[in-house]
Amino acid sequence: MLKHFIALSGIVLLSGCVPSKATQQETQQYRTESMQAVKSSEENLSKQIGDVSTSIDQQNAQIEKLQQQILVMSTRVNNLAKHNARALLEFQSQSQTKKEPEKPKQLPPNDNLVVLGSIETVHFKEINKSFEARIDTGAATSSLNATDIHKFERDGKKWVKFNISEETSTDKPAEGTDETAQKEPIIVEAPFIRWAKVRQSNATESHRRPVVELWISLGDVRQKAQFTLTDRSHMSHPVLLGREFIKDIALVDVSKVFIQTEKLQ
Repeated sequence: MLKHFIALSGIVLLSGCVPSKATQQETQQYRTESMQAVKSSEENLSKQIGDVSTSIDQQNAQIEKLQQQILVMSTRVNNLAKHNARALLEFQSQSQTKKEPEKPKQLPPNDNLVVLGSIETVHFKEINKSFEARIDTGAATSSLNATDIHKFERDGKKWVKFNISEETSTDKPAEGTDETAQKEPIIVEAPFIRWAKVRQSNATESHRRPVVELWISLGDVRQKAQFTLTDRSHMSHPVLLGREFIKDIALVDVSKVFIQTEKLQ
């Protein structure tokens, strides 16, 4: 009897040491979930590393592009400085000899730059109309005396309709005419390019004005130019050509007018 009791007690004790099937399943599930969590973390970390690597590559490409642009701009600035120095030396030489200077038309062919006066006549192809324009290297953008400006869409693209006014601060009515009479405005439609902020010299606040692109001719120069549409009725000329139009194609001799064109009659 004692032997049977001892054997039975041993079996009971051994059965308590062996894990149940449910415990084994829970342990296996815990291990599986842990492995999945580790794998998911590794995948997320790998993706983040890939995103960072892609971002670094993009930044390096952008830096390289900016360096190339800086190199091109530096070359242009150096060339322009050489052109200006050459023009200044020529002007000083002519002044010292007191000879009648020849009317400059163009620098040597390898420079491919023209000399403009501070005022030139500009012809607008779209409306077949010419205006006297002030050439101003102090202004970054070109501007056009425009009124009654409206935006609209044509074939899904943005356009601008406006009136070009020929009235300026220097216009005076002819003798015997009604002082209140105004010149008939010229209606123009042109593709909208962008918005530009404009601030008048006597104002502190800037205003958003539309920018359009028009074909113009100035002597032998024919190309598209961007114009900010703004009120220039208080200015001496309805058109202003700034640095964006002049750069890479012309130099300006502010002591002369109508070098490349004739004055409007």
